[in-house]
Amino acid sequence: MVTLGIIYGDIGTSPLYVMKAIMGELPIQEDIVLGALSCIFWTLTLQTTVKYVILTLQADNKGEGGIFSLYTLVKRLKKRGLIVPAIIGGSALLADGIITPPISVSSAIEGLRIYNSDIDTVPIVIGILFILFAIQRFGTKLVGKFFGPMMLIWFGMLGILGIIPLMSNIAVLKALNPYYAIHLLSIHHEGFYVLGFVFLCTTGAEALYSDMGHCGRSNIRISWAFVKSMLVLNYFGQGAYLISHSGKTLSQLSNNANPGNPFYLLMPDWFVPVGIAIATSAAVIASQALISGSFTLISEAMRLNFWPKVSVKFPTELRGQLYIPSVNWLLFLGCVFVVLHFRESGNMEAAYGLAIVLCMIMTTTLLGYYMVMKRYNPILILFTVMVYFSIEISFFIANISKFTHGGYVSLIIAGLLSTIMAVWFTAKKIRSEYTEFTKIDNYKSVLADLSNDKSIPKYATHLVYLTNAQFSDEIESKIIYSILQKRPKRADIYWFVHVNVVDEPYRMDYRVREIIKDDVIRVDFYLGFRVAPRVNLMFKNVVKDMVKNGEVDITSRYESLNRNNVIGDFKFVIIEKFLSYDNDLPWYERIILDIYFILKKVSLSEGRAFGLDNSSVKVEQFPIVIHPPEDLHLTRVDDPN
Repeated sequence: MVTLGIIYGDIGTSPLYVMKAIMGELPIQEDIVLGALSCIFWTLTLQTTVKYVILTLQADNKGEGGIFSLYTLVKRLKKRGLIVPAIIGGSALLADGIITPPISVSSAIEGLRIYNSDIDTVPIVIGILFILFAIQRFGTKLVGKFFGPMMLIWFGMLGILGIIPLMSNIAVLKALNPYYAIHLLSIHHEGFYVLGFVFLCTTGAEALYSDMGHCGRSNIRISWAFVKSMLVLNYFGQGAYLISHSGKTLSQLSNNANPGNPFYLLMPDWFVPVGIAIATSAAVIASQALISGSFTLISEAMRLNFWPKVSVKFPTELRGQLYIPSVNWLLFLGCVFVVLHFRESGNMEAAYGLAIVLCMIMTTTLLGYYMVMKRYNPILILFTVMVYFSIEISFFIANISKFTHGGYVSLIIAGLLSTIMAVWFTAKKIRSEYTEFTKIDNYKSVLADLSNDKSIPKYATHLVYLTNAQFSDEIESKIIYSILQKRPKRADIYWFVHVNVVDEPYRMDYRVREIIKDDVIRVDFYLGFRVAPRVNLMFKNVVKDMVKNGEVDITSRYESLNRNNVIGDFKFVIIEKFLSYDNDLPWYERIILDIYFILKKVSLSEGRAFGLDNSSVKVEQFPIVIHPPEDLHLTRVDDPN
C-alpha cells in the first residue's frame, strides 16, 4: 500500500496523456491503435519490468537506490569519467522533476473542458502547484497516509475503466504481438519519431529505482505486477474504444474544439466529475513523489560534492524525510514557467521525456560497470548493455525531434544543473589538490606550550577546528597558521574534527584519537551520504560520551569556575577561503573558480551547513594561492639624492 503511494505516481498517471499524444488529431486507424498498444506493452515490459524491476533493483547500496547510489557503488572501480554519467543523469532527473508536475496536473485538470471548452486551466494548475509546494515544509508524514489508499483507488479505476470496453472487443489483445509495434513505425504519420510519444509511458521507471530505499526491492517487485496489470488493462481499454470509433478524430469524439482525451472518453458522463477529481489527486501524488525525490537527490549531491551547500530541514521523524526550501521554491518557479510557457499538456509533451531518456542512458552506462564489478558473465553484460543502449538511443533520437517544439526547455534546465554540478565538483577537486597539509607531530610541543602559556590571553576553553585532512596525523597548514601566527589562540584543549562521507547511506560512526593528553584531540565522523552532518549536535554527543568514560574533563580551568564545576566554553573556528589575486591560473581554471565563488556566495555558509550555532562560531578569511606567479624581477635603483 505504501509503495503504491510513494513511487508509482509518475508512471501511474501516464494513461492520462500517452494515447492522446500518439493518436494526435488525425482520423483513428485500427492499425495505428494496435501498433500504439503493442509499443506501450513492450516498452513497459522491456524497459520498466526487465531493466528496472529485475536488473537495476539488484544494484542497491545498503538498500538505497538511485543514480547517485549507483555511482557510489561503481566509483570503487576507479575508472576515469564515471562522474560524467552520474552528473548528467542526476541533472536530467531533476529536470524531469520540473516538467512532471505541470504535465500531470494539467492533463488531469483539462478534463474540465468536457463541460466548458473555453475554460482557462492555467490559473487552476498554478494554484494547485502552489498549494502542493507550500505544504512541503510540513513534510509528507500526514499526507502520506492518504497516498497509498488514493493510488489504490486510482489503479482500481484504471483497471475497471479499461476492462469494460476491452470485454466488448477482446480481439484488441492481438496487439501483444510485437509485429504491430514494428509496423507502427512505418504507418504512423510521425514515422520513427512516434517513439517519442510512446516513451511517455515509461518515464516514471527511474523513480522505481530512486525510491528503493523507502519501499524495499521486494515490495516494488510485488506491487509492480499489480500496477502493470492495471496500466495494460487501461491502455488496451482505450485502444478498444478507439477502434470502435475508427475514422473519427479525437476532437469529433469530444464534441468540442479541443482534442479529446481517450482516458476521459472511457468514462460515462455521470462519472466524469469523480474521474477528474481522482485523476487530479493522482497527479498531485505523482508530483509529490518527484518533489520528495528531488530533495533526496540534492541532499546526496551535497554529500558527494556535486552541489552547493543549502539549508536542509527535517519536518518529520521519518527516515530520509527532507525539506530543502531553496530547492522547493526553485522547482515551483520552474513549474510555473513551464505552465506559462506551454499552457496546455499537449504542448508540454514536447518537453517531456527528453531529459529522462538521458537519465536512463546514463543509468545503463553505470549499470554496465556495476555488472563488471560484480563479475557477471561477460556475454550477459554485453548483451544487456547493447540491448538497452539500442532501445534508449532510439527513444533519444525520437525525442530529439521534439527539440524545437519545446524539448529545448528540458535540455536547457538539465544543462544548467549539469554545469552547476560539474563546476562545483571540479572546483572542489582543484582546491583539494593544492591544499597544503603538514604533520601534526611537528607542532605537538608548540601546541602544548601554547595551551599552558598564561602570558597569552585565553581565546577559548575548547577551540574546535573543522579539518579536511583525511589522515589523522595531518592537519592543514592554514589551521596551524590560524592558531600560531594570525593571532595566537590559546585554549585548554584543541579539537580537530573531520567529517568523512562514506558510501553507506545511513552510517553514523565516530573515532577519537588523543594526540596530546588533555591538550589536542581529533574526532573523525563517518557519515553516510544521506545523513545530514549536524556536527554541533554530534560533537556534543561525542564529548558527553568521553566525559562519561572519563576520557576528558571539560570543566573550565579558571580556578573560580572550576571550583563550581562550570563547563568551559566551546568555540568553533571556520576558515572561509577566497581566491587570491596572487595567482597565475590557466583560463579554464580561472573561469571554474570564479563561477564556484559566485555560487558559494549564494550558498549556505560552512558553519550553517555543518549545523553550528552562530553564537559559537568565528569565521576567518584565508586566501587560496594555487599557482603563484613567477618571481618578479625588480631592479633597485639608487636615490639620486
